[in-house]
Amino acid sequence: MFHPSIDIRSARHDEKPQTVAAIVAAFITDPIARFAWPRPHDYLQAAPAATTEFAGGAFEHGTAYVSPDFRGAALWLPPDVHPNGEALEQIFRRTAPPARLDDLLMTFERMGESHPEEPHWYLPMIGVEPFAQAKGLGAALMRHAVARCEHEGILAYLESSNPRNISLYLRYGFEPTGEIQIGAAPLVTPMVRRPGRLR
Repeated sequence: MFHPSIDIRSARHDEKPQTVAAIVAAFITDPIARFAWPRPHDYLQAAPAATTEFAGGAFEHGTAYVSPDFRGAALWLPPDVHPNGEALEQIFRRTAPPARLDDLLMTFERMGESHPEEPHWYLPMIGVEPFAQAKGLGAALMRHAVARCEHEGILAYLESSNPRNISLYLRYGFEPTGEIQIGAAPLVTPMVRRPGRLR
């Protein structure tokens, strides 16, 4: 039987604003996010809608996981559920600096091409707001969903847009499958976790 991690739960649909806010706070220093929106005002204006289009499908499937106080969140998409790529592209076109747009769009296109062919869980976004980092919330969020992937015997996939997070993903059985580096955009590392790597 599947046993979720302690203190992590699925966000209700009416808790979407608090959950998205946690992700926006967590990603305020993320290299790709700030490449898209280098000015703080632009980031804070655009990031909530971008988060919703990139990972909002998690709310429809009960796979938006949160800590009890909404200081951390992980938005997982089940197999065959995908980001709203067209809507996300339109947000980028409206809000990102024109000089960075081509590199940004190509980075996200390559991210989409890097998914495994097999059915897999996809983690587009996981984060803990800065004031609550280094307290184990990220690990708890990761354990919760990895246990489900293990129970179901299904691959998990993510892209690390911040090199500082790779050690956490390695600890939970993810392995790099390559690198995405487009023009001036920051490095993104696709990673896959195969069943049987629960640690």
